[in-house]
Amino acid sequence: MTTQRVTSRLLRTRWRAGPVPLALCPVFVSVTDFTATSQPQAGAIALAGLRLRRTWPRTPGALGMWLWAEVAGRRSGSVSVWRDETALREFVGRPDHLAVVRAHRGRGTMRAAAWEAEDFDPDAVWRRARTLLTGATPWPQHFVRLADA
Repeated sequence: MTTQRVTSRLLRTRWRAGPVPLALCPVFVSVTDFTATSQPQAGAIALAGLRLRRTWPRTPGALGMWLWAEVAGRRSGSVSVWRDETALREFVGRPDHLAVVRAHRGRGTMRAAAWEAEDFDPDAVWRRARTLLTGATPWPQHFVRLADA
């Protein structure tokens, strides 16, 4: 399988802190990439992401996150940093997150990657996430159809 490098420009929000204080400590990083089937759907999922972002200061186990979007495309997603994998799993199972997933099921393709980092370095996390999002580094897993999520 050949990896095609994406040359489009990515925009990202400012860092949105969670309730876990930033410190040199091990963290769990999650990167999501949603490709909508249409431009209106792309806007709807980006808006849903912004709504979830408002809850970040109260999200247990979250150090923080960035939302990102492709300037001229139908892609958007998040780069979130967690105390551990359990905190991420608890967020994924939250009713408000599940409502977003269900509302957009079948209206695009989702992929995600995650890794542990010994020390949280925001610049290093964003650089690694960006290599995935731009296609400079292959994703470690295949696309997941939202109908299957």
